[in-house]
Amino acid sequence: MTSTQRSDDPPVRPHVAIISGLSGAGKTAASKLLEDVGYRVIDNLPAELLRHLAQLVARENTQYERLALVLDARSGDAALAYREALHALESRGITPEVFFLEARDDVLIRRFSETRHRHPLDSDAGGVAASIARERSLLAEIRAEADVIIDTSELSGRQLRERLYGALDLPDDGQGLAIQLVSFGYKHGVPLEADIVFDVRFMENPFYIDRLRPLNGLDAEVRAFVLAQPFTERFVDQVTDFLDFLIPGFEKEGRSRLTVAFGCTGGQHRSVMMAEEMSKRLKKAGYHVKAVHRDMPR
Repeated sequence: MTSTQRSDDPPVRPHVAIISGLSGAGKTAASKLLEDVGYRVIDNLPAELLRHLAQLVARENTQYERLALVLDARSGDAALAYREALHALESRGITPEVFFLEARDDVLIRRFSETRHRHPLDSDAGGVAASIARERSLLAEIRAEADVIIDTSELSGRQLRERLYGALDLPDDGQGLAIQLVSFGYKHGVPLEADIVFDVRFMENPFYIDRLRPLNGLDAEVRAFVLAQPFTERFVDQVTDFLDFLIPGFEKEGRSRLTVAFGCTGGQHRSVMMAEEMSKRLKKAGYHVKAVHRDMPR
């Protein structure tokens, strides 16, 4: 029993998903989607270690409440690894849910051509098409026993997420795009994780106002000072419209996170006010938003 589980609590029943399928069919994307909802993803664990993993999952059932195992042709004998995983888990009362991802040959060939990745079974003879045919044969047993088969040939990232979460019976609430608004100071560097950056140094700097210098963008006086400037309110309105236009596109493509950064000189006043103001507006519009002030205080 873990320190967070009382003796009178019902035992936590781990959910284990086995993700398999053809190379290029979207297993990496599916793994990232599962990580977003709290699954621990283990990719191609050697078959001889699966029994030890099953023991760990059964023993530390709260720590491994959600686990995803990726098993495919890269493991050598995928069918053997699959049988080992099933036996190890089911012998401890854990029945995994098996997902198999596939796509049409022409789609897989195009994806490998576009990414210039080498097929894991590719050899000098036969090329990608022959490798795909061989892989289908090697994974036929797993496909035949899969609980859910997903053909990703025509699926967008968002559609894959909907299919995967729907099969897992996960609530759609909270699975939309998570938006992080970051305030920062340019003198400390631009946040590396930022997808979109707005420079707000065109606004008059409260730092040069004696009564405002010791305050920051969370204070009402600073907010009022910055918003009272001629172009600020128009800028805030245009940024709101811009993000309102972009966000549905990011959601459609299956993005789970979007980081928007606002930068001023020191990251104390203008950028903080902007991140807070945009947070209020986007939350009012129904988006899941978090404001982070990287350089306050420094």
